[in-house]
Amino acid sequence: MTVLPADGLSLAAEFPDPAHEQWQSLVEGVLRKSGKDVAGSAAEEALSTTVEAGLITRPLYTSRDDAPDAGFPGFAPFTRGSKAEGNAANGWDVRQRHSLTDPSRLNEAVLADLENGVTSLWLTVGGATGVPVSGLARALDGVYLDLAPVVLDAGSELDSVATELLRLYAERGVAPESARGTLGADPLGHAARSGSAPEPAAAVHWAERCAKEYPGLRALTVDALPYHEAGGSAAQELGSSLATGVAYLRALTGAGLSVDAACAQLEFRYAATADQFLTIAKLRAARRLWARVAEVCGAADAGAQRQHAVTSSVMMTRRDPWVNMLRTTLACLGAGVGGADSVTVLPFDHALGLPDAFARRIARNTSTILMEESHLARVIDPAGGSWYVERLTAELADSAWAFFQEIERAGGQAAALGSGLIGERLAETWAARSKDLARRKEPVTGVSEFPHLAERPVEREVTPAADGASGGLPTVRRDEAFEALRARSDAHLASTGRRPRVFLAALGPASAHTARATFASNLFQAGGIEPVHDPATVDASTAAEAFATSGATVACLCSGDALYAEQAEAVASALRATGAQRVFLAGRPAEYPGVDEYVFAGCDVVAVLSSVLDRMGVA
Repeated sequence: MTVLPADGLSLAAEFPDPAHEQWQSLVEGVLRKSGKDVAGSAAEEALSTTVEAGLITRPLYTSRDDAPDAGFPGFAPFTRGSKAEGNAANGWDVRQRHSLTDPSRLNEAVLADLENGVTSLWLTVGGATGVPVSGLARALDGVYLDLAPVVLDAGSELDSVATELLRLYAERGVAPESARGTLGADPLGHAARSGSAPEPAAAVHWAERCAKEYPGLRALTVDALPYHEAGGSAAQELGSSLATGVAYLRALTGAGLSVDAACAQLEFRYAATADQFLTIAKLRAARRLWARVAEVCGAADAGAQRQHAVTSSVMMTRRDPWVNMLRTTLACLGAGVGGADSVTVLPFDHALGLPDAFARRIARNTSTILMEESHLARVIDPAGGSWYVERLTAELADSAWAFFQEIERAGGQAAALGSGLIGERLAETWAARSKDLARRKEPVTGVSEFPHLAERPVEREVTPAADGASGGLPTVRRDEAFEALRARSDAHLASTGRRPRVFLAALGPASAHTARATFASNLFQAGGIEPVHDPATVDASTAAEAFATSGATVACLCSGDALYAEQAEAVASALRATGAQRVFLAGRPAEYPGVDEYVFAGCDVVAVLSSVLDRMGVA
């Protein structure tokens, strides 16, 4: 739309519309200066970025990038939202997760949350990680159950937990039509986590009862988090959720429920990551895909998917956990803009154990600030119409549908889990991603990039270990390889009183060595190896003495290529003569006598640091 000033003239009238080819020509010129002689579409491909397998983002999107018609908010295919008004009326549902085992402590935390902005509760009940079923009444003491929806995570104790919650509704005078929430039945999700065989009978029973007696209560959760937490891609997460949803539809309609009634018993749960655009596209694609499933199954009015987005535990770090606040803010933004009905922001200390009151406060306030101060909920589908988002949504939907079809060809979700097909596919995806993490192509701030060795550890009460059968899908974290290296450094510090060290042999003036010295310092600290850069610069005559007093056993040359050519061999020889076990050079591999190994952008940092610690004798 052209904006016209008061006199009716277009402000852009005197500026010609640039052609795509003109932009492409300018890109070619810039790339030629960097040594890449490419033209036409190859120039754009050179600037493209792989988000994950099958998904590539290009540097420019225009109206040429066709995508399927997204429709209107509140109407099929629901890409633009399940409700016509979006979240503009009241914002999204702020759902806080609780996994305390003591009923009194849980009650205190629950009331504090509800009094300060939380609008629904997600409770782990039963088992080793949740509040006992007998303590649920105490945990919900003082909670207005007709106002605060309760979402259960009951695992294998579904029957007893659901029975207790419905008893509390009756005891406290909550009319069946006023009950809101989800009983959390998810036999396939439980099987994915535990490795046990799925048992759908109880889920079907509770779905039938909710459909007849509790119109506002859903019985089943299609939880896609186990697949995300096992290292799966966004497409695999979506494909698994579709296959699970279809399996539940088959079971429910087989028990006599109509397709519409069966769809109304499902709530879908997805991970929201710090890649806000991928999160937005994931939620939009999920609604589109489920609308297609509902349409094919014959649903008349139940094609709108109800979504619960949870900030990813895979992206949470144990080192420098304060950065997790930034990650969860981006994830919450993506979930809200993507149209999630409910959003759970995990506390920043989630990876360390049970969150404290401050962490829970920050978690719930993240949604409040984004809604009340940034006004994200006041616009219906704010990402709609973006060529980039619409195209990414369409490509992600295609990739997810292909994975869904692969699962269906394998016999469905239960069969694909039992045969190991899903586990194998997720493992392949995580292996490829782990290589990018190890090479810092996917940097983790505070862990693989900009680590702080002197940070004070954040200690939390240990989360109770889950019980039940083993053999389920694994859980992964982006920081796990670097965390293992840092743990070795911590153990060395505890036993010897100091961390393993590397001497940075900087050659020439600061203008020549600062960039690579900073790079090397950052790289070695990612493995818990303390850099010693004193004196600021050395040469062949001073390197030996400086290294001897540094307390290090390995060294790294840092400078520009010109000074390397002049001094690298002599300085490396001096370092070796003084006892350096290994001499590194910060820069691309070349032939410098005396240099053992090279560290550079894109090298396998985990492998390098692991070998260094091995040579240092750090267990």
